[in-house]
Formats: sequence, C-alpha cells, structure tokens
Amino acid sequence: MPPARAVTVTPGDYHRWTTRSVTMHGQSFPVATKPGLIGHGNPDPAASLLANLAVVPSGGTVVQMQCGAGLCGLSAAISGRASAVYFTDRSAVAVEAVRRSVEANAVTNATVLLGHGSAPLGAEVRADLVAIRIPTEKVALLQLLADAFAVLRIGGQCCIAGATNEGIKSAATLLKSLFGNASVLGTDSGHRAVMAIKRAPTPHDTAALAHAYVQHDAFYPLDVTLRGVSLQLFSRPGVFSWEHLDDATSILTDTMEIAAGDSILDLGCGSGAIGLLAARMASDTQVTLVDVDSEAIRCVQRAVALPGATNCEVLSSDVASAVLDRRFDQVLTNPPFHVGKATALDVPQQFIADAWTVLKPGGRLSLVANRTLPYERVIKERFGNLTTLYNGSRFKVLSARRQ
Repeated sequence: MPPARAVTVTPGDYHRWTTRSVTMHGQSFPVATKPGLIGHGNPDPAASLLANLAVVPSGGTVVQMQCGAGLCGLSAAISGRASAVYFTDRSAVAVEAVRRSVEANAVTNATVLLGHGSAPLGAEVRADLVAIRIPTEKVALLQLLADAFAVLRIGGQCCIAGATNEGIKSAATLLKSLFGNASVLGTDSGHRAVMAIKRAPTPHDTAALAHAYVQHDAFYPLDVTLRGVSLQLFSRPGVFSWEHLDDATSILTDTMEIAAGDSILDLGCGSGAIGLLAARMASDTQVTLVDVDSEAIRCVQRAVALPGATNCEVLSSDVASAVLDRRFDQVLTNPPFHVGKATALDVPQQFIADAWTVLKPGGRLSLVANRTLPYERVIKERFGNLTTLYNGSRFKVLSARRQ
C-alpha cells in the first residue's frame, strides 16, 4: 500500500457542519456536509447518478438505504414528486447530515432513521422506489438488496449505484438474480447506476438469500482469547473485520496496561474486543465503547449484556462527539482511515484530536495503525510527546500522554 497523503485538519473543523449547493433535475438546494461523510469535499458520482436517474412515480413512496448525504431522497421530496421519503443509514454521520438537510430545506414528508437497510422501518412501510448507494462489503450489500425486495410493492423499482472498484458490476449481477431483471441507467467516471423492477412477490432466485447473516437478528459469534482472557464477541456484516479479529487490534491489546480504577474510552470500538478486554484486565475499571456504525453498536450491546460486563457502556458517536464533555484516564483506538474506498486521514486525525480533548492531565492515548500511515507528526503536534510501543513489519502502536 503506498503511503497515504496527510491532510492537515484545523482543530474544530471536523465537527463543524457546513452546507453546499447541489443541483438535481434543474433544481438547486442546500445539503449538509462534514468530514467523515461520503462525498464531502469531492462530490460522489454514484450519489448523483441515483438522484438524477432514479424515476420517482408521482405521489410515490421512496426509501433511500445507505443514504449517505441523501441526494436522491432529498431531490424527490423537495421536487414534490414523492409523497413520503424514508432515509436509513448505519452511519451516525450520514443520518445527522440528512436530518440537517431536511431541516434546511423545510421538508415535511421525510423520516430519517439510524440503522441498516429496512431494520429501523416500520412493518407498514411499502415503497415504490428503493435507492441504494452500495456498500463495499458483499454480505452487507446482500442484506440491503433483500430488504429492498421485501419493502417494494409489485411494480416498484430498486436503483443501485456505485463505482467499478466498489463492486457495482457484481452488485448488478446480484440485483438481477433477485429481481429477474436489471438494466443500466447511466454511467459517470467509473460509476454506474442500475435499475430492477419487482415483478413477482418472491425473489427470482432465492439461493442468494440463504446466507446465514442476511437476517437483521443474526449475529456472527466471534470468540477470541487475548492476554489469556476469553471473550465472547458478536459481529455483523460490514462491521470492521467482521469475520475475524484483525491483527492490528490483537497487537494493540498486547501492549495495553490497565490499572485498577482506570476510566477508559474505546474509540471506534467495532465489535468491542479492545474495550471488553480492558474491562476484564483490572478491577474497578469503567469502560466506554463508542462507534459511528449502528451495527457495531448493536454487536457490542449484545456482548456487554452477557454476565460480567457491568462496567461497560456503549454509545453511538461520531469520533468522540458523544463524550467530549467527559474525561478519561486512557483512550485506546484502532482508527479507521477509509470513507468508502477512499483514504481519508481527516477522520483518524480527529481521533487523535478528540483523544487529547477527553483525556485527563496525565492520561494516555494508545493507537495502532498501519506502518505507512503518517500519524507521528499529528500526535506530536497535539500532545507534545510520542512513544512507540510497537514497531512491526505491518503495524505500529503509538502512545502519548496529555501534559
């Protein structure tokens, strides 16, 4: 992997919302945006294809899953073509973005929900159009397509869009296998939009739906042993490293030093291995686990509901936004550095900035990262000090104390 280019983020910029104007179907309207949202800074061609090419029946109901900035649903609502629009996304950043855009455009017929696919929708919702900006994880995509088929009325359309390097061609094949038909609506800069029509009450080919984790209530058991401690974890498609414990997380846990009474923040917790281990390593610890992904939150909530995890709390959070008014003895993190397929260093840089904010004086950050990622300068600038706890062929663990 080539070294990622560092992007300097002025303190405070990451959590600051701005608006940009977009034009769809000849109509301009403002949308909310910030770092961490797909399409921030560089418009997302897939989202634009969905908004411009998906046909909304007059007075129809639109459901936009994996909504991101919500351009398709917003355009349908603002133009008056749709009578009702539902937005869902597993990212708390995307959901907040659409909520702000709905308010900015005085949209009154929209419902914005945090959750994957149709999971947060009521059973009564039936759609004439489902629009999906595809995820890169294949089983998470399968879940969305299965959900789309389930909520569509006969004659309704499912429109998907994404980039070639995100798997849009294989996604189109899967779409056709479920619906029995598929046609390309348009292409732009290596992206394409594809549409299928629901012509029967049951899928054309049900074999694809046999995957064990398509159902929203199916959790993948992830039993691991770290530092001699057995942990029972749970995961879901699309959660980081959802089918196995990633090597970087294991390396970070090997370097952790947890003292009795420590208050600990597992920042970007994923399935929760780091925080749950910390909770078991010393007495009287209090561990807070936060993540932007609602599916990760569901997984960790399931794990902490088991006996012996009474010293843990789980919160949905954009980086540390949910706990910026609190202070911790330690922040432990394996920060993400992708938004979609793109490398986005503004997100992990904000992990470092937020870690400094929430640490007590003398509190310590421990961060694991790919060796190629240039975090040393950012940590030194923020903390004034830096220690390398581990330096391997693929990963490094960096540490700093708040003075």
